[in-house]
Amino acid sequence: MSSFRAGRFCRAVLACAALAVAFLSGPAAPALAATAQRAAADPTASLALDIPATKMVLGNGLTLIVHEDRSAPLVAVHIWYHVGSKNEPAGRSGFAHLFEHLMFNGSENFDDDFFKATQKIGASDQNGTTDVDRTNYYQTVPKAALDSILWLESDRMGHLLGAIDQAKLDEQRAVVKNEKRQGDNKPYAKAWDLIIRATAPAGHPYAHSTIGSMEDLEAASLDDVQEWFRTYYGPSNAVIVLSGDITPEEARAKVEKYFGDIAPGTPVSQPKSWIVPLPATIRETAYDRVAQPRLYRVWNISDYASTDTDYLQFLSLILAGDKNARLYKRLVVDEQLATGVDASVWNRQIGGQFLITATAKPDGDLARIEAIVEEELTKLLKSGPNAAEMARIRTSTLASYVRSLESISTKASVLAESQTYLGDAYGWKAGFQRFRDATPAQIREAGARWLNGGSYILNILPFGDLAAAASGADRSTMPMPGAAVAAEFPQVERATLGNGMKLVVARRSGVPVVNMTMLVPTGVPEDFASIAPGTGGLAMNLLDEGTKSRTGEQLVEQLGSLGATLGSGGGGETSFASLSALKPALERSLAIYADVVMNPAFAEIDIARLKAQSIAAIAAAKQDPGRAAGRVVPALLFGPESAYGRLSTADTLQSIDREALVEFHQRWFKPNNATLIVAGDTTLAEIRPLVEAAFAAWRPGPVPATIAPTASAPQQPVVYLIDKPGTPQTVITAALLAPPRLEGDEVAREAMNTALGGSFTSRVNMKLREEKGWAYGAGSGIGGGGKGARLFSVGASVQADKSAESMSEIAALLEGITTGQPITDEELARTKDTLTLGLSSAWSTANGLTQYLADEIASGLPADYYAGYPAAIGSSTLDQVNAAAASLIAGRPLTWIVAGDRAKIESGIRALGLGELRVIDPDGKLLP
Repeated sequence: MSSFRAGRFCRAVLACAALAVAFLSGPAAPALAATAQRAAADPTASLALDIPATKMVLGNGLTLIVHEDRSAPLVAVHIWYHVGSKNEPAGRSGFAHLFEHLMFNGSENFDDDFFKATQKIGASDQNGTTDVDRTNYYQTVPKAALDSILWLESDRMGHLLGAIDQAKLDEQRAVVKNEKRQGDNKPYAKAWDLIIRATAPAGHPYAHSTIGSMEDLEAASLDDVQEWFRTYYGPSNAVIVLSGDITPEEARAKVEKYFGDIAPGTPVSQPKSWIVPLPATIRETAYDRVAQPRLYRVWNISDYASTDTDYLQFLSLILAGDKNARLYKRLVVDEQLATGVDASVWNRQIGGQFLITATAKPDGDLARIEAIVEEELTKLLKSGPNAAEMARIRTSTLASYVRSLESISTKASVLAESQTYLGDAYGWKAGFQRFRDATPAQIREAGARWLNGGSYILNILPFGDLAAAASGADRSTMPMPGAAVAAEFPQVERATLGNGMKLVVARRSGVPVVNMTMLVPTGVPEDFASIAPGTGGLAMNLLDEGTKSRTGEQLVEQLGSLGATLGSGGGGETSFASLSALKPALERSLAIYADVVMNPAFAEIDIARLKAQSIAAIAAAKQDPGRAAGRVVPALLFGPESAYGRLSTADTLQSIDREALVEFHQRWFKPNNATLIVAGDTTLAEIRPLVEAAFAAWRPGPVPATIAPTASAPQQPVVYLIDKPGTPQTVITAALLAPPRLEGDEVAREAMNTALGGSFTSRVNMKLREEKGWAYGAGSGIGGGGKGARLFSVGASVQADKSAESMSEIAALLEGITTGQPITDEELARTKDTLTLGLSSAWSTANGLTQYLADEIASGLPADYYAGYPAAIGSSTLDQVNAAAASLIAGRPLTWIVAGDRAKIESGIRALGLGELRVIDPDGKLLP
């Protein structure tokens, strides 16, 4: 369950490729017109885009929309209620979101946690979210479980109030308050409250945040709950979408059966438009515990239904949509004043906002950045975008749209959004057509209408690590003045090419997309043993920044024009490079991908820029309590002699030169040391010749042996404390080393972890979130993706005044699972459902298949591991799972890492006696 700052884009989704939200195509949707010339240049021109949908309205006013997709025996079920935080009365901010939480706490005929039922029926991709304009609930279920979920959803729509009591309200109020604390604890969080306050006048529906204030949350009563439900949660104020393996006739019959007897509810009035342009420029400066200064500039703009909103979203992508966008290129690449820049539209129903944010380098000049933003915006509003920009943005965004069409859940979401906000499930068409046909003049004119007036400019500056001195002046006598001084697993095909490269192919048809991931077995152990620490990671980040024959700008331009995306990275024991390509452009995209893999440029200017960004990221991580704790956990658990026990620092990164990067690539990147995973709309027979041709120039050669990672587990319990003054929450981690995946019963270990803390209904989450209300979420996990020892950890971010109590509960849960409270039959059954019933959904996309195959290969698992995984989980016994718990946890010393306000939490933690308490800095160094 979550709340969103920004709305989901529907009509103009093609102008926000990063969100990859699908468009709809109802009956008689217009075909994409394309001339022969455009078809040759644009790989999206030949794609047939049609998603039929049928709309019906029940007698009680419930709108039903059905999209039939027979690709898998699954149905996505989305219910949208046309109510959000804009409907909240004064003094009840945050209530829409609080009510969303209550919807998961049981109804009159199923008075239990909603997730317990949905896990049992195999639901996946499920949640509930609240936005300014709507609240939605969604999940994807096996078709055989459709009646079950419709019964559950209709029960909470029609039969909720009898199940809500004061205890449930208090429980979820505590959870939401911790969610707010968790959000407030993040860097730059205060910016959004300041933006809302400055850009919406008192009394405006958007004049408060969706999460609300602590005072208003505390004031919410049972009477408020009942009134809210009766006013907004009737069928006549809702849209239900069924997307997947179902016909309109089947859907109508089932929805009538379960929802038809629910009373319509009261008529709801909705504001249509309330746009408040800022009359003048407003400036504000605020301080936060962050590592880098950040600029925000905000304009109030047109509403959701406006044609200008489509053009403004296109304009935002011209400014900051990719690495060749005007602001990114100017601020991040050319002048290197910023480490990141973004431009976006917050597309709200009754009035939107256009936002530009730029994060400066730690010593960056926000005044200079603001001047460049103004300069580039002025040029764009004067002359409009050029033809190359228009073509690149149009093609890359259409490509993102095509990829999103794999998901039946995304289709359901967009149908629901269009119906809810526009009163028409096919209302997307006008916006879609405008995006396709947009001209530079239309984009320029829309920008001129909305971005030439008043705006809100906010500078967030680092507060710094400030502290009072231990002692001060003698105040008994005033000094006399002296002299004045001036932050189901599908079929997998395998082959070895002539140059030694291994090829692994899994077909997943449905959309014309092919994903690839190349794995090279080298990572942290080799990096720290033979080259300057951090070399491999930096090299992989630089891989897609340019080749010997293509600059970084040319890569962005060429990939964008083909609708392809590229990525690379490293960590653990594996390095990777990935490609996602549209099938019509596969051969051309593959040629660029091969060039990137074989011929990285490692240009000095790019090395300097990425070093600076990495150093800035380290500084930012040290400011954030969660990231600061997570950064030092491996070092404290694996020991100083292990590669995982050494942190990358500004000094180690600065010591890396181009020669080391070239040496890394030459040493490890050879075809006989690489595995290429391919998943999507292709086969081995089809893809093999393309891969062989693309990598024909890549020659095999000798490869050094990989280095087995070492580990020296702590022998005594220790509590490490990182002081973060003023933080409202404490980040707690309890950790120890787990054996390698191939050692012992890994399936039983995974089942044990799921019951303990690996799911919403696990012991840890139910205890700290649902029972105690001290955390928004809590859980446990066992690391993967390698062949050596791994981290096992339990953790949560909890309210500061419950730090010691939370640690005590975690310690009791870990002891209990190996002694007097072993895993029960009920928990094991629920765990098996959790681990297996969602696999169909996970394996239904090319991206999901690529991830699972990469894990199988990188971890050295048997080639049929995931093919046999469901059966292995299903055959796990209670004895095996409890034995796994005992083997992993019993009698082993825990290492605790705690990040929070030392002055408030230290004494309570010491009193627990969980181990020697050591205070450390964010680099893991001991402090007094």
